[in-house]
Amino acid sequence: MNGTPRNVELITIGDELLLGDIVDGNSMWLGQRLSEAGFHVVRRTTVGDDVDAIRDAVAAALDRTGTVLCTGGLGPTSDDVTRPTVAGLFGRDLVLDTEVLDAIRARFRARGMEMPELNRVQAEVPVGARVLPNALGTAPGLVLEDERGRVVVLLPGVPREMRALVDTQVIPLLQSRWNGANGPPPRRRLRTTGIPESELAENIADLVPRLDPVSIAFLPTNLGVDLRLTLRGAVAGEPDAERALDAAEREVAARLGPYIYAYGDDDLAEVVCRELARRGGTLAVAESCTGGLIAKRITDPPGASATFLGGVVAYSNRLKETLLGVRRSTLEVHGAVSAQTAREMVDGIRRITGATAALSVTGIAGPSGGSPDKPVGTVWIGAALEETVEVRNFVFVGTRKDIRERSAQAALALLLRLLRR
Repeated sequence: MNGTPRNVELITIGDELLLGDIVDGNSMWLGQRLSEAGFHVVRRTTVGDDVDAIRDAVAAALDRTGTVLCTGGLGPTSDDVTRPTVAGLFGRDLVLDTEVLDAIRARFRARGMEMPELNRVQAEVPVGARVLPNALGTAPGLVLEDERGRVVVLLPGVPREMRALVDTQVIPLLQSRWNGANGPPPRRRLRTTGIPESELAENIADLVPRLDPVSIAFLPTNLGVDLRLTLRGAVAGEPDAERALDAAEREVAARLGPYIYAYGDDDLAEVVCRELARRGGTLAVAESCTGGLIAKRITDPPGASATFLGGVVAYSNRLKETLLGVRRSTLEVHGAVSAQTAREMVDGIRRITGATAALSVTGIAGPSGGSPDKPVGTVWIGAALEETVEVRNFVFVGTRKDIRERSAQAALALLLRLLRR
């Protein structure tokens, strides 16, 4: 298949996805991972645990691209119908694979259990299918190819099982089908925060045609907007391609510099901690409405102990007073959600920890608790670095989760700006 487009379609399967019981993170991860590996995901489809819907979706995808990845529906229960449905589409019978059955039994024995008879169905494999052993679960991956060279890969819906199979077996399999065709196009990722997508696009609108053949994609999230620069028609690693991307990256950075916090995949919390470590600084946080989310972000990557001393979640006014030293008069006159409280919170956490840098956040995450003067989404953030203290007001929109995530991101961004001055 060398020289043909490396187009792939994704089908995620499960009633729980259609009903909104769980978020479809599998297709998002697959899209990113396949793109990084040089494949073009042209369509994503979600269907329920329905034989007709699965068959029609897979058949249509095969007709369009000839390469389809499906996740979900490989479990042992009656609603897991992906395996027999796709086998029927290919005109294949299901037969018991004793090696797969032995592997499933061994997994249960390792947990001190006997395999339930119900799991036996997971060892039934379509005739002629390639089995992808699953070291993390009981459902193996399966690969079916027809006489026209069209292929369907069936993967379990459990994210960690699916991801391990994709990284270790599916990506190499797909790459071999294209006979070592060129890898992914050269790309760069610029991560921004604190600027809306529309304003960001306006700031670089005149650059877009001038940078051709480098294209710019805007990837917005709750935490900001990532820019993906792609050089079309080139291969990653080629010197000319890297120079072209270097030049494009410099032009974009010249316009958006204050809003760019990372080049690559680093999280904002990682960048902040790295900047602090470079200065030999330390950090502490005082949180109210974010409930420890900032501390979680900071400690998610390894190595946070080099800079992070700790934090206080002071949700009640009483704890703001007793732990952080916020004055009762401040709370009575200005309220817990105010510039004055945020200032005294950040001063208090520095005083009790001795950190050289600190963050505070207090706000109304909703869905209730707002007022005309302080609507839901009103947040005050304090950032301190040595002798400098800055307090800023934000009004975020969205769900309670959105407001908390945006508050944590804004706090980290405010501190980073102080660090980079």
